[in-house]
Amino acid sequence: MTQQGIQRFALPDVGEGLTEAEILSWNVQPGDEIRVNQIICEIETAKAAVELPSPFTGRVVELLAEVGTTVEVGSPIIAVDTGGADGTPQPPAEEPREARVPARSEEDRREPVLVGYGVKGGATRRRARRRTGPAAPPRPASPGRGTGTRTVVLAKPPVRKLAKDLGVDLRAVAPSGPDGIVTREDVRRHAEQSLPRTPAEPRPAPETAGQPAAPAVVDRAAREERVPVRGVLRHMATAMVDSAFTAPHVTEFLQVDVTRTVKAVGRLRERPEFAGVKVSPLLLVARALLMAVRRHPRINASWDEANQEIVVKRYVNLGIAAATERGLVVPNIKDADRLPLPELARALTDLTETARAGRTAPADLSGGTITITNVGVFGVDGGTPILNPGEAAILAFGQIRDMPWVHRGRIRVRKVTTLSLAFDHRLVDGELGSKVLRDIGAVLEDPEELALAWG
Repeated sequence: MTQQGIQRFALPDVGEGLTEAEILSWNVQPGDEIRVNQIICEIETAKAAVELPSPFTGRVVELLAEVGTTVEVGSPIIAVDTGGADGTPQPPAEEPREARVPARSEEDRREPVLVGYGVKGGATRRRARRRTGPAAPPRPASPGRGTGTRTVVLAKPPVRKLAKDLGVDLRAVAPSGPDGIVTREDVRRHAEQSLPRTPAEPRPAPETAGQPAAPAVVDRAAREERVPVRGVLRHMATAMVDSAFTAPHVTEFLQVDVTRTVKAVGRLRERPEFAGVKVSPLLLVARALLMAVRRHPRINASWDEANQEIVVKRYVNLGIAAATERGLVVPNIKDADRLPLPELARALTDLTETARAGRTAPADLSGGTITITNVGVFGVDGGTPILNPGEAAILAFGQIRDMPWVHRGRIRVRKVTTLSLAFDHRLVDGELGSKVLRDIGAVLEDPEELALAWG
């Protein structure tokens, strides 16, 4: 606080010891009146996009971090005039009515993300974002979209992500969406128009006196794209490298006839307790893995390097790898082994929808004990997945295909999938890994065992 009544809101630790975040967008501008818990900005951490509510009521004096800037936890991001000595907010400075950001209607307001306001002490710094494309001239602020020299651009987070990847300044993009919202097509069109034209390759001169023609000159930079590695993408890259070069991976494969599982999924979809939720083969794969964990608890463990111990978890936080526009994330369902099948189906549906929308809470991205990655949705049969750091095993579920299969002594067309189980050989030997994979396959071949074995 440099002046009576002026409060500076420092970037909080939104959970799990994150040290920095990138400012994705501001919902307020200098001169705006704000209230406690009003969403003031959206940030992207190494794990997810998070909306920050204001801890103050008052008038915005200054935005201390620009969009695209990476800010460390504890660094001030906004200054707010909360009032004079008597605690009464100061009246806002007079400014043109059309220059203010219109207030959102009640139906447009979302519940604020609950985060702590405690911050770490010590010196802080900001790191400016590096542009990856040609600089674009700023566009004059549209009426009702900004104040002063700043411009508020209306665009959804995935569109802002696309603009960052292409090096496009959103302020220079002409919006075509409703109410002046910038769309994906607007960003792509602007990026194409801003690309430098690749000069035509000169024709090689004819060879004379035995000398070869000079090679054509090609502008390689105009034919390449550079994607900044930050946020979720950087976290994913670091975690995968650490896992791959720390845990000795072993992967086993098993082809399974899942014809009965596919039929069981169809029957479950018609049951009233599954109304309104997505029921897919992944649900029964998840339940089969949970059953295998119950029979073989050592597969649900972690390695304690400091104490040289294997820590067997008596609970299952089931992780589901989800591909999002920001990168791979692995949110998990807490105590999944305690959920009845309908509740597990709802938890899977909520988890995947939230992850793809980029709204997974940091707490849901930590504490996982074992993971499933559904590579079949990409039309892939199988693979050798890398362990989620700190876990002993990960199961890859491949696509379900019609294949010739020996069934009851005759060759028939059956629904077949490939299961791939990767495990940490420090914790899991070949016998245990094989038993776990065998038991998962047995349940999927005969899903009636779900009802018989799960109490």
